[in-house]
Amino acid sequence: MTASVQAAAKSEGAGGSRHPFQVRGALQTMLALRLIAPDDPDFFKLLLDKIAHAPDFFRDAPLVIDVAPIVEGAPIDLAAFTERLRAHRLVPIGIQNGSDAWNEAAAEAGLARFGAGGAAQERVAETPRKVTKAPAANGAVPAVRRGASRIVTEPVRGGQQIHAPDGDLVVLAPVGHGAELAAAGHIHVYGPLRGRAFAGIDGDEGAMIFCDQLDAELLSIAGVYMVNEAIDQRLVNRRARVTCDGERLLLAPMP
Repeated sequence: MTASVQAAAKSEGAGGSRHPFQVRGALQTMLALRLIAPDDPDFFKLLLDKIAHAPDFFRDAPLVIDVAPIVEGAPIDLAAFTERLRAHRLVPIGIQNGSDAWNEAAAEAGLARFGAGGAAQERVAETPRKVTKAPAANGAVPAVRRGASRIVTEPVRGGQQIHAPDGDLVVLAPVGHGAELAAAGHIHVYGPLRGRAFAGIDGDEGAMIFCDQLDAELLSIAGVYMVNEAIDQRLVNRRARVTCDGERLLLAPMP
């Protein structure tokens, strides 16, 4: 019996009828584009400049449009706006923080409507964000945060998503390219970190990321992110600590 037939068989109802699909909940990390001045004549030029820093990261990325800063104003032409985003290989799927008028405009443009920004959504940019390197770590041990932590002992491979929704995430093995870690608290990787790591997904700017070998595709704390190309080359493949300082991430070597 093939896998597809097995799946269909498992979905048979009491009356013997088959369901050719399953509906499941899923946690997906999405980018969020916060609109400050969408009518700025340089809006798309500045956006393209940011995309150029990490084209592989942005290419075909699902995107939520955050209209919170302009929600009191009249809705823009979302159909035309999203068409321009798609022309640059972004995939807008909905808006968030919209009023009734904005949500109606989104529906007319075929976009989903989200409420307040979800924990797993990452801020693309309001303006280009400068990412700098922090001074050397002082060796201080971060305070243990409350909540259920999760410990993973097996390698995390590409395509896998490991989530610790209430506390820290500790991985005692390598994290491969294409893998994704997400935690409400700190993330500790006792091995190479080559995938994506999202700490402080509930907005905790005090969360940190620690790893024995830094080569991450993306680092994020409380929605502030850094792509691989922005990592100081002197820290690549070294033990490192990542912290959040307002609107930037700070990287520091660890002994």
